[in-house]
Amino acid sequence: MSKMNLSVGVAGLKRGTNIADISVPQALRDRKKVGLEWFDDALGGDGFVPSSVMMLTGTPGAGKTTMMLQMADAITKSGHVCLYNTGEESLYQVKMVAERLKLKHGFIAGQDTLVEDLLAHADSLRKANPGKQVFILQDSLQTLDDGKWKDGANSMTPVRCTEMLTDWAKSTYGVVVFIGQVTKSGDFAGKQTILHAVDVRGQLYIDEEKRSDTYGERIFEVTKNRFGCNGRSYILGLEKTGLFEKGSFGGTRS
Repeated sequence: MSKMNLSVGVAGLKRGTNIADISVPQALRDRKKVGLEWFDDALGGDGFVPSSVMMLTGTPGAGKTTMMLQMADAITKSGHVCLYNTGEESLYQVKMVAERLKLKHGFIAGQDTLVEDLLAHADSLRKANPGKQVFILQDSLQTLDDGKWKDGANSMTPVRCTEMLTDWAKSTYGVVVFIGQVTKSGDFAGKQTILHAVDVRGQLYIDEEKRSDTYGERIFEVTKNRFGCNGRSYILGLEKTGLFEKGSFGGTRS
């Protein structure tokens, strides 16, 4: 299995230090809600821990891009800064979808394909907005390139891109959410290393189990969360203006 070298250590930690003597930066204690109630609930009720990296996967056509656009608009409404970087669709297409969804608050638009350029854009936003939480929403991971090879990407490119995005989040207390590559059935199609690297994994899929009580419904659930709860599923409807909660089940609601 491929290995990632992530910058997750505590700088200057002396050997023999008791965990009780480690001070957690206040920035990590101040969670940030995106502003979509059902999404924040799925993360435990208080939103993201700064420095988090989330991967969103799910069946094609379930509404992952719609969810990301609604999140971006809600993040801006909540007073944060959101950089929505697209590689799946042109910014003109994104603009037209935003109009269809009747998004009112907007977000910063990006179209970088090199991770280095994407992070430079995010850092410029951090500098211009001191004290504000910066989010990167990337649609999608497989459209990014780390620039290692001049002839283009290879099978390890998404792994290296994830490493760069994760290192940025950990070093700046930023939040990154990206859509991961999936098979036709909605299963994650990338290297397992990526699954291990992310802090949060969310899935949005259409229930195709005919014996299920939620057959035909869109289901959103967080199946991994290093900083909070998971296990509760949300039944979502989809209308012209986007996704909305119809109900929930499992786990404990905040």
